This record gives sequence, C-alpha cells and structure tokens, in this order.
Amino acid sequence: MVLTKSELLNALENEVRILLHLASKIDRTKLDYRPTPKQRSTIELLRYLSVMGPRWLRYVKTGTFDAAAWTAAEQAAESLDFDQAVAAITLHTDAYATLLADMSDADLRAEIAGLGVKGTRGALIVTYVLCECAVYRMQLFLYLKACGREELSTWNLRAGTDPPAPV
Repeated sequence: MVLTKSELLNALENEVRILLHLASKIDRTKLDYRPTPKQRSTIELLRYLSVMGPRWLRYVKTGTFDAAAWTAAEQAAESLDFDQAVAAITLHTDAYATLLADMSDADLRAEIAGLGVKGTRGALIVTYVLCECAVYRMQLFLYLKACGREELSTWNLRAGTDPPAPV
C-alpha cells in the first residue's frame, strides 16, 4: 500500500485546509468573476467544492453512483452564499474521517470499477477525490490570480499559508 488510511485522511484534511486558506483570499466583490462564459464563477466554484469531495468519496466507497443524491447536493449548494459555502467546506474534514472510519486496508485494496476505470478502491479515492481536490484548488488559485491577487504564490497554493516575510 502506498498510502495508509491515516496518510490518506491526512492528505484529504490538508486539501480542506489549503482550500480554506485560498477561500480566505477571495475578494467578495469578485465572487461573480468567470474566466469564460461557460466556466463556473468563483461563487459557483465554491458551491461545487462544498459538495464535491465527500460526494466522490461516497461514490468510490460504495461503488455506486447515486445520481439523485449528487443532484440533490448540488441543488442545495446552489443557494449557498460565500460564508455558507466556506462553512460547508469546513465540514469536509469530519466527513472524510467518518467516511473512511470503517474502511479496512482490505477495503482500500479491493478492486472496483468506476467511471470506466478499474483499480483498487484506494487508488480511485486518490484519483477521484484527492486529485480532484488538487485540481479544483488550482482552479481557485488561478481565479484569485486573475482577479488581481498578484501577491499569492506557490506557498499559498501548495502549503496553504502565506509566504514567510522577506529577511
């Protein structure tokens, strides 16, 4: 096993922490920023992020995509304001811990098929949950940069912290 369950949970929790750090950098007057007409606005991206991670983890855990539950979660998120979306993202730390709590190493190594791909449940969690978090974290970072947050750096993106003060 490349990652233990504890390491996987720590990585997911770190994604939540970094995402919350980036969300704290959003200028609320830029919530409607949209790079192109067909892309999500900043607030729409936050709303999506408020449901995405735990929903994907439920899917990979059970091996069954619950379209009705996914749609209901997305529809509920559509009405969230900035503070509510951030509060929902904050809850992901506990959601990940709860969803992974009863999964054994054998469960994580079990072969499953999802989204047209076969692999171990653990590998699919990394691919469809952990990596998706990183992808959308990068998207939010790029939105922030496009909205004028030129002071943000890879410290903010990778470490989820402001860079150290120059000496």
